[in-house]
Amino acid sequence: QLQLMESGGGLAQPGGSLRLSCAASGFTLRNSVIGWFRQAPGKEREGVSCISRGGSSTKYADSVKGRFTVSRDNAKNTVYLQMNSLKPEDTAVYYCAAALSGTCYYSSLRDHEYDYWGQGTQVTVSS
Repeated sequence: QLQLMESGGGLAQPGGSLRLSCAASGFTLRNSVIGWFRQAPGKEREGVSCISRGGSSTKYADSVKGRFTVSRDNAKNTVYLQMNSLKPEDTAVYYCAAALSGTCYYSSLRDHEYDYWGQGTQVTVSS
């Protein structure tokens, strides 16, 4: 059964860092574009970042550009989201998602582009 699982969420202070991981079972991540999304309470889910199948192309929402870095280790079947300089407004449930078609380069970081989703991991930024 195809599954994605996020981990690494938790509580961080403003200015702190967290690294999220997205691991796959039942399929090989290297065949998919991987996106990261987040949803804060009372808000719509928003796209945060994506990474191409080979890892050479990435994209970021303006709100996280320069602070977040997406990477992948296809040998470990895992994608990472390194989050630095965290702000309280980064508080949300973070999801990874896999797109079997399309590219990160042309992605609009929209939900409908992605086929499979993880259950999410909570990130809370607070002092």
